[in-house]
Amino acid sequence: MPPIRNKNPKDLVEQKGRILLVISDLQNGKISTIAQAARIYNIPRTTLQNRLHGTQQRSLVRTNNHKLTQFEERGLPPRHSLVREMANHLLLQRGNQQVGENWVYNLVKRRPEIESNFSRKYNYERAKCEDPKIIQEHFDRVREVISEYGILPEDIYNFDETGFAMGLCATAKVITGSDRYARPKLLQPGNREWVTAIEATNSTGWALPSYVIFKAKQYTRLGWFENLPSDWRINISENGWTTDKIGLEWLKIHFIPLTNGRTMGNYRMLILDGHGSHLTAEFDRTCTENKIIPVRMPPHSSHLLQPLDVGCFAVLKRHYGQLVEQRMRLGFNHIDKIDFLTAFPKARTMAYKAQTIRNSFAATGLVPFNPDRALQQLNIQLKTPTPPPSQSSNTQSSCLQTPQNPRQFKR
Repeated sequence: MPPIRNKNPKDLVEQKGRILLVISDLQNGKISTIAQAARIYNIPRTTLQNRLHGTQQRSLVRTNNHKLTQFEERGLPPRHSLVREMANHLLLQRGNQQVGENWVYNLVKRRPEIESNFSRKYNYERAKCEDPKIIQEHFDRVREVISEYGILPEDIYNFDETGFAMGLCATAKVITGSDRYARPKLLQPGNREWVTAIEATNSTGWALPSYVIFKAKQYTRLGWFENLPSDWRINISENGWTTDKIGLEWLKIHFIPLTNGRTMGNYRMLILDGHGSHLTAEFDRTCTENKIIPVRMPPHSSHLLQPLDVGCFAVLKRHYGQLVEQRMRLGFNHIDKIDFLTAFPKARTMAYKAQTIRNSFAATGLVPFNPDRALQQLNIQLKTPTPPPSQSSNTQSSCLQTPQNPRQFKR
């Protein structure tokens, strides 16, 4: 009896899961032929042959008149400048031409299926009221991406940048004399130079090597790598912050090579925020070419939805600040780049425990997938407006008011 062809959407999702298992079994030698796999997993043989030869499922093929762009579906509708950048990138492959200043305007005018709108800024009360809806929409996108691309929990990553002032100690409780009235002051080393670390973690509990960005105009290796793990990388920028170029380099020469060998399925999911270096056309194209699906969190939601923010960064900075304080107590009054590279790996080892990383993905509702873990953190209800005071209460309160001038005092 030939396998039954599933048409129900739920059955199609289950079939995609079985196809992934077939591919894994064929690669591992557990199954030798496609015909045998079709019988065991109850999948049409032609379907298996098509998937193994790279033919995409019809329901996943995007039509030309699709209502939403891939950027918009992932929560980041492109600005005019990004659309122009994508067009220039396509033209660059054909020559050295570039689109004109009004090209995006004319494109929207020619294509009725797209339009140009201003992104909205929410006032505070409205944003509070709509937060649960926005968070739920984010989880709906995550669920759709996992289902559409067959992403396994082992292939879900989160990455973000975090910054440090090199010589900043951690705030902590200290012991002082009982007769002290003012808050005690803790001396800080003189160097407040900024340094950025690009970090990425995996839902199974491991972290990629750190990618450090120093403030410098010229790249030198004056002892930078002596005490550093061999798989760490260092880059420089004028202010110690990341840039579009550095973000793309991190993706190409750091993230992709370090995760290729660990990928269990066909696609990887990368949870990220809306930082400008994550939204370039080149970044998105590189992700597409390497079967990486970036999913952007809603603005101002990283404290709820980003594993690194929820479980790792605060602990990392606390441990680093404590190590800086220890050096200060030993008589050091300046923290330089070498000192940072000595202390930071130690702080990272203390902060990035496997269980801590796994807990951070669980707390944000990603792995295991449970949106309620994040939604239950929201306690967002508009305050009930205070009713206006009655006339009698106004009269009574006016009698008890403190006089503000001589005339009121005489009354």
